[in-house]
Amino acid sequence: MNKFTTGGQRMRVTSVGHAAFAITMIALGLLGLIKGNFTPVWDPVPKGVPARELLIYLCALISLASGIGLLFKRTAGLAARVLLISLLLWMLLFRIPDIFRTPSMGSWYGCGETAVMIAGAWVLYAWFAANRDSQHFGLPTGPTGLRIARVLFGLALIPFGIGHFVYLKETAALVPNWLPSHLAWAYFTGSAFLAAAAAILIGVCARLAAALSTLQIGLFTLLVWVPIIAAGSRDPFQVSETILSAALTAGAWVVADSYRDIPWLAINKR
Repeated sequence: MNKFTTGGQRMRVTSVGHAAFAITMIALGLLGLIKGNFTPVWDPVPKGVPARELLIYLCALISLASGIGLLFKRTAGLAARVLLISLLLWMLLFRIPDIFRTPSMGSWYGCGETAVMIAGAWVLYAWFAANRDSQHFGLPTGPTGLRIARVLFGLALIPFGIGHFVYLKETAALVPNWLPSHLAWAYFTGSAFLAAAAAILIGVCARLAAALSTLQIGLFTLLVWVPIIAAGSRDPFQVSETILSAALTAGAWVVADSYRDIPWLAINKR
């Protein structure tokens, strides 16, 4: 565990993934406050939702406050709990109903995106929460919390993989021009997500699967979306996907870090 002292308080950074996740939440919070709109992690929200404008700033403040709180020993447990409960409510109130309102691969993909962020928040909650949290809030901590987070992450990878096949042409079009066989890469990355999901859910080489899927999401960010934005694109969809991909990388990184005490090729270690 890495610890740093600043301003009389002890910072608590347990891993690089933890730091990346906290910084990402801070950035999302600042972006939400500056833009006055939902950031990709908290999108989409139907126009007719009551107090929608208030909800925009509430989400931004939750992101900002939880991100800062995750960096400090005294507040890490509370910050992880608030973020986890907020994301769970978001899944129940917006993501899951969206599957029934507009049943499509996109709706399932959105659930997967939120599930990755929930998994990352749950890992941090499992690490930092006090024992009394389980009694008062009914949210498992410790090894049980880690298992739940890992299962959620494994399930999240399934729509990611299927989405690559459903949107095969669109996925192939995003492959950088300097790589050959764009269609083959689309097939490969989709299959890799599905294989990683299976490995994590059944506990076969789960640590390796989590690390490789995190690397894959991170490479999508660096090789696909960042160059598009660096080239000057201001297309709202592409900007949103870049931000979301960076956030998913951070969430996945935290989950991958949770396996650090498990051998790379372990079997039945979830």
